[in-house]
Amino acid sequence: MAENGYANAVLVTTGWLADHLGDEGLVVAEVDENPDLYDEGHIPGAIKLHWRDDLQDPVERDVVDKETFETLLGGRGIGNATTVVLYGDKNNWFAAYAYWYLKVYGHGDVRILDGGRQKWIDEGRDLTTDVPSPAPATYSAQERDESIRAYRDQVREWLESDDVALVDVRSPGEYAGDLIAPPGYEQEGAQRAGHIPTAVSVPWASAVRDDGTFKPAAELRELYGGKGVTQDRPVTAYCRIGERSAHTWFVLRELLGFDDVRNYDGSWTEWGNLVDVPIEKGS
Repeated sequence: MAENGYANAVLVTTGWLADHLGDEGLVVAEVDENPDLYDEGHIPGAIKLHWRDDLQDPVERDVVDKETFETLLGGRGIGNATTVVLYGDKNNWFAAYAYWYLKVYGHGDVRILDGGRQKWIDEGRDLTTDVPSPAPATYSAQERDESIRAYRDQVREWLESDDVALVDVRSPGEYAGDLIAPPGYEQEGAQRAGHIPTAVSVPWASAVRDDGTFKPAAELRELYGGKGVTQDRPVTAYCRIGERSAHTWFVLRELLGFDDVRNYDGSWTEWGNLVDVPIEKGS
């Protein structure tokens, strides 16, 4: 059992990372909601991963294909045996998305910096604007792990049987249908507001403390268990575009050790634009 009762040792502290910067076989990657933050200053030696330009297909709304993923990681100096530590802004929401993404293609040793970019800065630790030039590596990805991803047709089938717990990790206003998207993202909203029937509301940031670090496992089990989200049945999380729900996926699968957790990355921008799917409003 990992620290704080977590099922897996997938978090590193700021102190641990400061002591291990520059270690052979370790690559640190910053993944921000606001990618410009990297250019303003980042952890020394950290590479940049752009959540859209690097991790999403430029034409289809999908993850990049296997060959593109292999080229991306190899070009950043990441090999199959590399330990990748991810961090970012907004309580690591896009760092968690990148974590899920690397697991889709089967990378072995991936970790998240607990507290992310803000905790590193709050502790007065060094930042740099120097951009590293890592030596290219050879990377061989696995076939996509479809067991950790959900698709719209699967979600529609699950609604008929109620076999899967659905978790809406957006804000209460989005869940209730009062908001079409988070403030500032209205232009990226769906045609309809509300939530998928049977989904419970557990906002993604409920899983972290004020300093951005994850709550202990006991508190997390109480948080989700109080909404009927328990380990004895499959769970699928969704948000607006799949990044906040990847954060919840990380909490449930990696920290709490739930066996069957999926991220529905189509999320509300897909469901809320579909014709003839059920939608509910209200809290």
